[in-house]
Amino acid sequence: MKRLLFTAVLAALVQLVCWQWAPRATSAPTNANKLKASADLAAKVTSGHGGDMVRVIVQRTAAWDSAAESELQSAGGINDHPFQNFPLRIITLPAQAALALSTRSDVAYVSVNREVRTLGHVSLTTGADAVRAANGVTVSGLDGTGIGIAVLDSGIDPTHTAFVDRSNQSRILASVDFTLEGRTDDPYGHGTHVASLAAGNGRISRTQYIGIAPNASLVNLRVLNSQGAGTTGWVLRALDWVASNHATYNIRVVNMSLGMPAVDSYQDDPVCLAVRALVNSGVVVVAAAGNNGKDANGTKVYGHIHSPGIEPSALTVGAANSFGTDARNDDGVASYSSRGPTRSYWNDDLGVKHYDNLIKPDLVAPGNKLIDAQALGNLLVTLHPELDAGVSPADGRRMMYLNGSSMATPVVAGAAALMLQANPTLTPNLVKALLEYSAQPLAGFNPLEQGAGEINIDGAVRLARLVRTDLNSGTPLGAPLLIADSPLPQSTIAGYTFSWSRALILNHTYLSGAELLGSYQLIYRAGSLLSDGVVTGDGVITGDLAMLTPGVVTGDALTTTDGVITGDGLAVLASTALLDGSMLADGVLLGDGVVTGDGVVTGDGVVTGDMTLQAQSATVGGDDTSCMDVQIDDGTDCLDY
Repeated sequence: MKRLLFTAVLAALVQLVCWQWAPRATSAPTNANKLKASADLAAKVTSGHGGDMVRVIVQRTAAWDSAAESELQSAGGINDHPFQNFPLRIITLPAQAALALSTRSDVAYVSVNREVRTLGHVSLTTGADAVRAANGVTVSGLDGTGIGIAVLDSGIDPTHTAFVDRSNQSRILASVDFTLEGRTDDPYGHGTHVASLAAGNGRISRTQYIGIAPNASLVNLRVLNSQGAGTTGWVLRALDWVASNHATYNIRVVNMSLGMPAVDSYQDDPVCLAVRALVNSGVVVVAAAGNNGKDANGTKVYGHIHSPGIEPSALTVGAANSFGTDARNDDGVASYSSRGPTRSYWNDDLGVKHYDNLIKPDLVAPGNKLIDAQALGNLLVTLHPELDAGVSPADGRRMMYLNGSSMATPVVAGAAALMLQANPTLTPNLVKALLEYSAQPLAGFNPLEQGAGEINIDGAVRLARLVRTDLNSGTPLGAPLLIADSPLPQSTIAGYTFSWSRALILNHTYLSGAELLGSYQLIYRAGSLLSDGVVTGDGVITGDLAMLTPGVVTGDALTTTDGVITGDGLAVLASTALLDGSMLADGVLLGDGVVTGDGVVTGDGVVTGDMTLQAQSATVGGDDTSCMDVQIDDGTDCLDY
């Protein structure tokens, strides 16, 4: 089968303060005409349901104007929601009319407004404690202060003790409901747990359940309803809100512990395009990989990364299993954590699917059976009382178990907040690069399972402190990147010393070499992608010397079994084989881009997330009976955090 090799090259650079819709990749085969409608919309029409009213997301090729609005109304469309920052509309109209709309020259893409669902000792085992302490003494300052983290989830319980600062003032700066339920608390229970993993304080049980950035500010954007479900439109409205308000609340990080079926290519998926616009503006977007790493029989499966985790600019996170220990020598990738490559696709006019096949996730973080804040009277604990961790009987101090990539994602979001506090000038690309470069490769797991490895906050923050603060759009390729010599590429956490990956995972390959730290690479600037420095063609992957300095090595194989990314171990997949359609054909190794298995997808393709996985277990639904130790709270606030 013909290899589908293409390079998504960013067509325009976007300045840090400029909002611009992400440009489309121009690398599609020239002999194929790309259909501009999502497969599920086309299927509805071809199955005889063209008269059904559907809510779709229409992307324009230019700004939405009054003429386009009038033409839409004449076609029978109802404009459900406009956007301030993105050239798109959510529209209700007959399916046949929506499909016809996609053929217009001024329409870029039409997709269905799909349903969205959630996907589900931390500070010590991730290295967060190491960056807050020196010689056993707490170091004031590096706790996320001043950095805003927007949490797109099921809400945050504002009465929980975990979300106040040292002056007993709430750190939730703003709360907005997009679900139409008219509330911003957390009746479902997922968002409160997520927010506390990223930024919960250490008051309860003497800091045993402290978040990664315990004094960061939180922005509560409720996109999942009381049942834990949402829509693509709600997520887009929240991202639009971030685009308009990120400066007001200094939102530098967005956490998306949720997902939807990865059907449309990242080049067309409206949420991916919104994520790209945010990243281009300087906001780090952290997304869950998903929890579809095994099928109903427990067999490992590949190719089930959720959207928006399929977006190259997003920092996509899988779940690691720490087995309840602080040391990292026994850590592994949780069996349920979704593996790459991405299987989102676009169709040509002959009906042939062209898959993205990107390497994801970017890294993994602890996500198995974590204990953190429990929202008052939430549905998850009501249905599954065993999720209550028994830490405290007092409202506002209760803790619960949850697991999944949903829990791993806020660990990385909190880490990004610490890095940005240490060096506010970091671009999202540098945050991503430093996290990957300092990650710990986990032996026995390939990059389609772990990306660059398990998060190492100690190493990432050390590197963030060393990056020059005067980098800008005019910094030339090859200029010094650090203000001092590169540190020894290893960390010691909980008595265990490990080496860093010293590599960056890209779309279809990896980069390595001392030049990644020694010299400034243009792939680090705002408006670029890390993968912009790679040229792919005819089965050969090379570095683009206009973006990368000599000495940066572009890999031609992904090394796995000995835990080394760029060493001489067994290559699980050569880069060319990864892109070979015969290896990734429908029904052979992977599915067709629609999430399957585990009982986490309903008959209509709606993702139901990691809460379903938990419901399948008699305990808390994780990989192993090992979990975080329960430390009973005595009701006294601990302020030593």
